Amino acid sequence: MSDVRLGALCWNQYTDWASLRDAGMRADRLGYHSLWTWDHLYPIIGSSRGPILEGWMLLAGWASATERVRIGLMVGANTFRAPTLTAKLATTLDHLSGGRAVLGIGAAWFDEEHAAYGLDFGDGPPERLRWLAEALPIMRGMLHGEEPTASGPRYRASAVRNDPPPVQARLPLLIGGGGEQVTLKLVARYADANNVGGGVATVRRKEEILLRHCDAVGRDPSEIERTTGIGTVFIRDSEAEARRAFEAAFARNGGAEPWREQPVGTPQQVAEMLAPYLSIGYRHLIAGFPSPHDEESMTRLATEVLPVLERA
Repeated sequence: MSDVRLGALCWNQYTDWASLRDAGMRADRLGYHSLWTWDHLYPIIGSSRGPILEGWMLLAGWASATERVRIGLMVGANTFRAPTLTAKLATTLDHLSGGRAVLGIGAAWFDEEHAAYGLDFGDGPPERLRWLAEALPIMRGMLHGEEPTASGPRYRASAVRNDPPPVQARLPLLIGGGGEQVTLKLVARYADANNVGGGVATVRRKEEILLRHCDAVGRDPSEIERTTGIGTVFIRDSEAEARRAFEAAFARNGGAEPWREQPVGTPQQVAEMLAPYLSIGYRHLIAGFPSPHDEESMTRLATEVLPVLERA
């Protein structure tokens, strides 16, 4: 049996709850393995002066509206919340969903929303990565039934209890990002799953570096699920028709400039674009679905493209 998995990353900008609820239920009904949204407070694609819904509350809504699909943020902003609170939120989501939560986390990058909301953005990426490195053992300890204590320069905890524990025996901790010197080292040390993107060549290079970090810290790389963002998927009977839908969706999202080299085309064309990921061990493919969360593309990815990948 194939172990190829699909994820749906439904953009929570320039949309509404009814549309997102329906997209989540559709992903669940179609057999998607995972369902994600962003942890942002302003839109990040196109104009930032537009609507966006808060991520954790959206996940809670999805937990009640779905039955099987796994649910998480791709990825949570470590700068938004104390790691103790983040672990508690993920645990509560696990209870709301009957054991389907994933705790996705990253260092954060969008300065505009931090300034507007009065959130500490630090002095730059190195400092935010130090904060993430300090947060991860606290979150992992709480998720795994420990009572971690921390007295670092950024975060503090005092034998903090996570009661009740998650429904899952091991609620997955996913770290997003491909930073070669720090982020992938943190993946090797702490993560149950990773997420990288940027195309097949980039993912292949990141995989090689991750393996070196795993070797350096004595981690079995098979313990880490590999996931990759494959971009925005638009599928039609012709490439021209798919491209029209793709361009219309980006225009709807704050007049955004369409991304290049996206899986846009016929089912066979999209399958050919995605198949190389399988050869490097990335078999959990997470597709972006901008508003209006194109029903045809989401359906055909699961019903027409996935069978081709499973046979590959």
